Amino acid sequence: MRHQVSIIGGGPSGLLLSLLLHRAGIDSVVLERRSREHVLSRIRAGVLEQGLCDMLRAAGVGARMDREGFVHDGTIIAAHGTTVHIDFKKLTGKSVMIYGQTEVTHDLYDELDRIGAPVLHGTEDVTIHGADTDAPYVTFTHDGRSQRVDCDQIAGCDGFHGVSRRSIPASVRREFEHVYPFGWLGILAHTPPVAPELVYSGHERGFALCSMRNANLSRHYLQVPLTDRPEDWSDAAFWAELRRRLPPHLAETLVEGPSIEKSIAPLRSFISEPMSWGRIHLAGDAAHIVPPTGAKGLNLAASDVHYLSRALIAHFAGDDQPLRDYSVTALARVWKASRFSWSMTRMLHEFPTEGEFLARMQATELDYLAHSTAAQTALAENYVGLPY
Repeated sequence: MRHQVSIIGGGPSGLLLSLLLHRAGIDSVVLERRSREHVLSRIRAGVLEQGLCDMLRAAGVGARMDREGFVHDGTIIAAHGTTVHIDFKKLTGKSVMIYGQTEVTHDLYDELDRIGAPVLHGTEDVTIHGADTDAPYVTFTHDGRSQRVDCDQIAGCDGFHGVSRRSIPASVRREFEHVYPFGWLGILAHTPPVAPELVYSGHERGFALCSMRNANLSRHYLQVPLTDRPEDWSDAAFWAELRRRLPPHLAETLVEGPSIEKSIAPLRSFISEPMSWGRIHLAGDAAHIVPPTGAKGLNLAASDVHYLSRALIAHFAGDDQPLRDYSVTALARVWKASRFSWSMTRMLHEFPTEGEFLARMQATELDYLAHSTAAQTALAENYVGLPY
């Protein structure tokens, strides 16, 4: 096969990049290891920054999001006896959209199918060759046959464990990582949300988050030790612990129900530099991981796709400067979003080994946030998304 761009990874970042390139007349193929059913079964983030919403609309896949999504003009942060409502709309003039990543992926698949853009599922043994030459290619096995794609550029959208980042020589890569000493136990349940907006709650027993997918589908999380397993937590135990960690007036509104999905995710901050080497360009989790506090994972991948799609479009039009600048441009926003996710995590989680000093600092920070418009504006600006 020959395509101008080989996109490795068929999650939302790879699919969105493919769509944007096809809209610009650039030919690409998406290689995804898993089946489409598996990709669509992943339960992931549901808070979309305005920048991502605008990208989806511009790509022609925003209609269902606008019809079925929920616009949130603020969020609630509660900890150490302080409850603060952060009014995004008032402070920044922007909002966020509650619309599940699975639904975004559905919309992208539907449009790529409609325009006939190739997405190959079940690709195994994907290997990148000649990335530092003028003639890169990718080999893989599909339906039991060895295949090869010759291309001009390669986009690595294949996540933290994918082949793309590992194809950049270790002598070139610098990796920065911070592993948090806890995870998030999450459940999905057919219950109404606790509040009209997301609730971030810090508590001496640990952090809790009350999120939602729609008016009768809630996503809730608890901070738990890394040694815990999902099967250690019955539904009854989860609901009881969540109720303990919420402010009393919100705990009263909590509606319980059977979980339809339950999992534990460890938390880490991770950034790999550079995001480009030769003809390989990384996007999303292939280059960086953020803790879910602050909802930056999918949104940060989207900003990578924004920069990378524009750089590739310019490249095929004869201007290579944006592609040469891609890594530096993308990483500037990556580090800022990672700082925000790290700061939200530090402010709201329990760090038992760090003593009373950190707890007092957290309480002081919440008190400052509650009484400072400047602090609330800074948080709101980061939450709704820094400009591309």
